[in-house]
Amino acid sequence: MAATEPDTVLRRFMAAERLPEDFAETARRHFLPLATTLARRAAAAGRPLLVGIHGCQGSGKSTLAALLAQLLRESHGLDCIDLSLDDFYLTHAERERLAQQVHPLLRTRGVPGTHDIGLLMRTLDALARPGDAVAVPRFDKARDDRRPPDQWPRLQPPLDLVILEGWCLGVPPQSEAQLAEPVNALEAEEDPDGRWRRFVNERLAEDYQALHARVDYWIMLQAPGFDCVLAWRLEQERRLAERLSASGGDTGALMDEARLRRFVAHYQRLTEHALRVLPDRVDRLFRLDPQRHIRSREEPR
Repeated sequence: MAATEPDTVLRRFMAAERLPEDFAETARRHFLPLATTLARRAAAAGRPLLVGIHGCQGSGKSTLAALLAQLLRESHGLDCIDLSLDDFYLTHAERERLAQQVHPLLRTRGVPGTHDIGLLMRTLDALARPGDAVAVPRFDKARDDRRPPDQWPRLQPPLDLVILEGWCLGVPPQSEAQLAEPVNALEAEEDPDGRWRRFVNERLAEDYQALHARVDYWIMLQAPGFDCVLAWRLEQERRLAERLSASGGDTGALMDEARLRRFVAHYQRLTEHALRVLPDRVDRLFRLDPQRHIRSREEPR
């Protein structure tokens, strides 16, 4: 199949995602060249490449991952897929068991310890080697549960490149001293003894670091601060509601502002930790302003 001009791919992508016109300038300046860099890296590696994208909630990491994957497929001729850490959440029933056996806050999806990292690692392994079609999990956020396996897309391996995005990807564990004090009212009132945050930190130090060690190239979308997360997440929820309404989907499980404030509080500790420590550890850093415009691009390592 003949390669499609990157600008044509970009225009199609923007139309499908209903993105504003100013996204085109940002993409041409930053993301189209990044796709070329990744294509060259994949060619030089001679094996499936794993790219990790870190960004807080609402930072645009899912959009970036999807655009890069489409550019790599259609303009660079690579077999590529974008995956979200969100699709590997534990099932609702599994999180309910954690809530009963470890801590009630683990009922809420999102923090390390609420993903099935074993399933993710097995999926990555299967996508990297020749074999039968691989079923890739999908999570239904409106239902807060994993979709049935017969609704998972199937991909034919091996792929040239896999893009994995997630809010806690790349984040190192915290020290015991950092865990001592609560960072917000949620932790102070519902985790006064630190049991929840220590469990999260233990999982981050074990399962997630093994995953991080497999990543070949790191990208970070750095928010100005945690204050942006709620505003960005509210916008994200509104867009999800619009899509579900247009498709006749169930919007009953979507969150209003009060529920969202509580939801993002679960993420505050590690989001702030990531903003402090990750910028120097990634290969490509995009510093964002409060409107999510890129104000600078760096290559820290």
